[in-house]
Amino acid sequence: MIRVLMVSDVYFPRVNGVSTSIATFRRALAAQDVAVRLVAPRYGDEADAADVVRVPGRRLPFDPEDRLVHAQAMRAAVLREAERCDLVHIQTPFLAHRYGLRAGRAQRRPVLLTYHTFFEEYLHHYAPFLPATALRALARQVSRAQCNAVDAVVVPSTAMRDRLAGYGVHTPMEILPTGIPVRDFAAGDGAHFRRLYDIPEHAPMALYIGRVAHEKNIGFLLEVAARLRAQRPDFVLVVAGEGPATPALQRQALQAGLAGTVRFVGYLERRKRLPDCYAAADVFVFASRTETQGLVLLEAMAAGLPVVALAAMGTTDILAPERGARIAPDAPAGFAAVVENVLADDRLRKQLATEARCYAHEWADTLMADRLAALYRRQLEVRA
Repeated sequence: MIRVLMVSDVYFPRVNGVSTSIATFRRALAAQDVAVRLVAPRYGDEADAADVVRVPGRRLPFDPEDRLVHAQAMRAAVLREAERCDLVHIQTPFLAHRYGLRAGRAQRRPVLLTYHTFFEEYLHHYAPFLPATALRALARQVSRAQCNAVDAVVVPSTAMRDRLAGYGVHTPMEILPTGIPVRDFAAGDGAHFRRLYDIPEHAPMALYIGRVAHEKNIGFLLEVAARLRAQRPDFVLVVAGEGPATPALQRQALQAGLAGTVRFVGYLERRKRLPDCYAAADVFVFASRTETQGLVLLEAMAAGLPVVALAAMGTTDILAPERGARIAPDAPAGFAAVVENVLADDRLRKQLATEARCYAHEWADTLMADRLAALYRRQLEVRA
């Protein structure tokens, strides 16, 4: 049995890719004889399993969804838990990194880091009052220092590995995307979802699911929706998720006359409502240029939903074969043309749906957990 301590500045109920990755690997690693204990923030009165240690913190005024954990509480929890682990796996670059690294070194344990977020193209959205070039340089400097301080770095895509190498990271890097629990997305009730949100049964429906944040380029999708509605008056774009860009995007939709076309449905519960939403759609659309992987693309494919997306950064690994997907031009008119082609061709849409389901199985959580467990074993052998 390998005992792993994961340390993170974010976890459920805060919904994002990092939380999803941690939860997915924790569940799948159990079958690999790997026991994971997690130290993460407390958000409220959430009940947790015995292997989750919650650390108190405070809300951030500019991002109330997140928590800034109390430094001393995080330090004490991580140092205590590291005494009974074989390996430390850091998930985020803030206090989790500082104390995860410190605890791992104090206990002479291997320390790994997963580089989840492309901070170089992320920070300027949240500090627009600072020069973007300075923020990018700072992100590169911090990323290089943190990655070179650990024993191995897990990266979710080839593009992220190459970018970190360009920063000057010389620590061994393992390309290991987060897998998906394919079974969780295989049997949604699309008709129920459409009735629930008053979407006509035969209306062509495109779907975006993810964090509603500026770096996700959702405004681009609203421009695409305007073009598609001009061709198909009953076209609907559903935007599912929460985030700080929601008010601005709702204003953009109103100003563009898209109030009935674009539906903001907020956060969807993952067990039932999320699979139902995927099953209700005809095509999944995604325009982010800064993803380290693009996990939602695989979720959509597991549900048998054709994908139309930009191939940029981490999404390229998923999209390059165009199995179950079509790569669209980085311009609203060209993107809309690809979506319209998929919507208009029933045979193509069914072919893409079949390809998508088969392709998603190649990214299953069990396969990725097997690879992560093997990486853990190699790190322990080096230390032995």
